[in-house]
Amino acid sequence: MSHTPALFLDRDGVINIDHGYVYKKENFEFIEGIFELCRTAKRLGYLIFVITNQAGIGRGYYTEQDFLNLTDWMCGVFNENGVFIDKVYFCPSHPEHGLGRYKIDSPYRKPGPGMFLQAAEEFGIDLIRTVLVGDKETDMQAGIAAGVGCNLLYCASGYDTSIKTTALAVISSLSQVGPFLLKKAGTNRPCMDGIGLIC
Repeated sequence: MSHTPALFLDRDGVINIDHGYVYKKENFEFIEGIFELCRTAKRLGYLIFVITNQAGIGRGYYTEQDFLNLTDWMCGVFNENGVFIDKVYFCPSHPEHGLGRYKIDSPYRKPGPGMFLQAAEEFGIDLIRTVLVGDKETDMQAGIAAGVGCNLLYCASGYDTSIKTTALAVISSLSQVGPFLLKKAGTNRPCMDGIGLIC
């Protein structure tokens, strides 16, 4: 039975500044407040997952190994800042621009819900009590399709009100996620700061 809440994070644009197809650590800039947000989530009993489309692999801009090397480094930096990432899920395919085996319309590619549903099955996640932070409407669509209870659209430079969104709320700072975590966590969640890293 699903009982554990999770914090789902998109990578580019939420964890790091989106410079476009980032795959080298020298181009990886952490967004202000990401470590504080994740430490708060862990204190409240959340598991933390990164859910990221990586079409740059499918397009041939970098390899899966390049991505995995960067992910190992990223998780190490989170560790150094007192945060354990429970797992990173990624989809390398693209239905139009993918090369070879990567040219498929995968249900794991957002806005498809596949990565969220896989995490829920593997870790026994209560999706209704789960929070997603993404920076694109496709993130919101994927979260809603998966049954995520709280989908937050992060727009650091401000949100264009002329654009419609399916997000529960639009935030301009990662510090604004805290109240949503508190609401979803409830008051009797155990502290899980010591949970192991799986990356």
